[in-house]
Amino acid sequence: MEVQFAVAKVTKWATSESGDTLEMIERPHGGISMVLVDGQRSGKSAKLISNIVARKAVQLLSEGVRDGAAARAAHDYLYTNRGGKVSATLNMISVDTLTRTLVISRNNEAPVLVHTAADGFYLLDQPSVAVGVHRNTKPVISEVPIEVNTIVVAFTDGLRHAGTLSGRGMAYDPDAAFRQMVGEGIGDAHAICDRLLAEALAMDDGRARDDISVMAISVLDSADGDEVRRLSGRLIL
Repeated sequence: MEVQFAVAKVTKWATSESGDTLEMIERPHGGISMVLVDGQRSGKSAKLISNIVARKAVQLLSEGVRDGAAARAAHDYLYTNRGGKVSATLNMISVDTLTRTLVISRNNEAPVLVHTAADGFYLLDQPSVAVGVHRNTKPVISEVPIEVNTIVVAFTDGLRHAGTLSGRGMAYDPDAAFRQMVGEGIGDAHAICDRLLAEALAMDDGRARDDISVMAISVLDSADGDEVRRLSGRLIL
């Protein structure tokens, strides 16, 4: 099997810095974790908040702390640091090679999109709240077996709110778009992220009304048997 992971993100129009932070860390017992945080407000103040949360979560994950405990600790740190006055959404997706599962942690009202060969399409949309404000906030944790044709997509709320402020009278529907892509045979994680972001930007007439970040993990059949692990990226300055 080949596990692909990808991220596509764009900054709010006319804003110099994104309030979304993406971090990735190799897990000490095998696998990788991707951490996506959307800080309250926008610009530099939001970036500061999202950095606080992302770095605390990544630090703990790198030390072998389990995902749920890392998310709770990141909440506690922000709550204490800012006195419960600022919030951030937190999504983590981990490829845990020890348990052979994708571990999905949500502190975000936005759902996570999932497709598996066994269960088809479904949403992880149990009630969930952002970190930093309510004292006893906990993440919603789900696990999905690492199997071929499994795809998991998480995003910040700029994606699903695209179009609402552009006079179109309707918001972008990531779930419908995801179902259409998979129905077309698209399983590449990069292609999924790029298309979701491109369609959302089109709804905003090319000028994002909010920071938008999309991350995806897909499990494909590796026909060539290549066991080399690779990581690539692209950053526009």
